[in-house]
Amino acid sequence: MPTYTGISSEAFRHPLDRQAEQSLRSLPGFDLVAGKFVEFVYERPQFIYHMGNSIQVGPRQYSSVYQMFRECVRDLDISPEPNLFVSQAPLVNAYALGQEYPYVVLNTGLLDLLSETELKTVIAHELGHLKCGHTLLIQMAIWAITTASFIGQRTFGLGNLLGTGLIYAFHEWQRKAELSADRAALLVMDELNPVMNSMMRLAGGSNKYANECSLDEFVRQSEKYQNLDSDSLNQVYKFILYNNFSQGVFMTHPFTVERLTFIQEWANSAEYQQIRQGNYCRSTAVNVESTAPDDQVDALRKEIEDLQAEIEEIKRSQSNQ
Repeated sequence: MPTYTGISSEAFRHPLDRQAEQSLRSLPGFDLVAGKFVEFVYERPQFIYHMGNSIQVGPRQYSSVYQMFRECVRDLDISPEPNLFVSQAPLVNAYALGQEYPYVVLNTGLLDLLSETELKTVIAHELGHLKCGHTLLIQMAIWAITTASFIGQRTFGLGNLLGTGLIYAFHEWQRKAELSADRAALLVMDELNPVMNSMMRLAGGSNKYANECSLDEFVRQSEKYQNLDSDSLNQVYKFILYNNFSQGVFMTHPFTVERLTFIQEWANSAEYQQIRQGNYCRSTAVNVESTAPDDQVDALRKEIEDLQAEIEEIKRSQSNQ
């Protein structure tokens, strides 16, 4: 399998990912929060949690998984090597977080369902998020969305910062970011079928009935799904399923069959073939930084601390009722 020495995330980043991030960052107040407070609010506690409550993968812990992980890190030219954890959780899931302390987490439910090839695809996908610098925005999205969900209509001074528009923009970007990570998985695996097969497994895979699942049928299902757009009402339903504003429910990932369509298109593109031949954009690092003045940073820190204090007060009052 190829190793893409010096590759920049811009070589494979999906244009919809780039466009959605630009829209998100254009919203007032976003860069200030994203650039200065992700670690303060979210990153270190989560890293400490996994160091204390998960298994850190290495040469003598999940050694075969670690070997796959190192191969993916090498092939995507990620340095320094992130941390890898296995967390005890039945949900078939994996995720990447952290900027100062970047890491990938694999749930045990994922390890129990997937083959080694499928697992490597998922690992490459998560490392794609790290390569693209997605984790800073993902952490900010988690904080903003969780906070907005908890306080409901009470903004406690954050005003439009946590309004519906920003929450929608976060989710829209998260969904598009998955398309770039899928491309990273294809680059590492160097074959389309393993990537699509892992998507099918994540959509509804079963170890017991694995022999009764057909990738060809799943591909046909994705084609049928795309054909639903011929009815404009179906397009409306799709939008509502992704963005249920009335109940505050938003999907963070595109439907699996949509991801299948996007990755098939890229696999057949001249752009992908050029990258495979070694013709790609190169860079040394991807950094997402804020240029906010220190006085603005101090003001927002105080605002966040006040918000957290009011949230704790609500929790205490509810527990006393």
